[in-house]
Amino acid sequence: MLCIAAQSAMPVPVWVRLLLSLAAIGAVSLPLLKTGPSKPVQSILLGLAVFVVWVGPDVVWPGWRHLPLFDNGIVGHPAGNTPPDSKNDPLFLFLRIAVSVVAVPILEELFWRGWLMRWLVDGENFERVPLGKYVPFAFWVTAVLFASEHGSFWDVGLICGVIYNWWMVRTKNLWDCIIMHAVTNGALGAYVVFAGEWQYWL
Repeated sequence: MLCIAAQSAMPVPVWVRLLLSLAAIGAVSLPLLKTGPSKPVQSILLGLAVFVVWVGPDVVWPGWRHLPLFDNGIVGHPAGNTPPDSKNDPLFLFLRIAVSVVAVPILEELFWRGWLMRWLVDGENFERVPLGKYVPFAFWVTAVLFASEHGSFWDVGLICGVIYNWWMVRTKNLWDCIIMHAVTNGALGAYVVFAGEWQYWL
């Protein structure tokens, strides 16, 4: 947020913002990230499965995303926000994928499954709630809110949110969810660039 605020006075390169963000995340969240993954291979495979879930409906039914449920004034429209000139810019593509594979999974997993799922169980003492504690209300509210941030892709966002939540409940390990999320985003980024399916980059 500080880097964004400073942009008008002193432009900060994307790679600097990425490094500063990761350093801040690490400093604040080190206790949650101090242990490594418990199921890395399964997390990678699940990440690939979630990627298939994400693009599957559009591959099977090309007009799926333009049904009124997904293309309207409330949830938005299935159109990406990548500037046309950037689609052939190697540096932009590298940084865009790097952010989605490195920073986004850490940030989002810390927020959704590292904090929100626990805060919904006990808002005043969420730090006492173990990672991956299953409480139906917290599980489903987190999944629905996760879906809502994905606009026109809310349907697959909901399925993926349920899978990510389930994996957290199963492994009770934040790194397993981060790895799964990173693999999903990496596969999706490669698909966007090589297949030209830019609508997935919201």
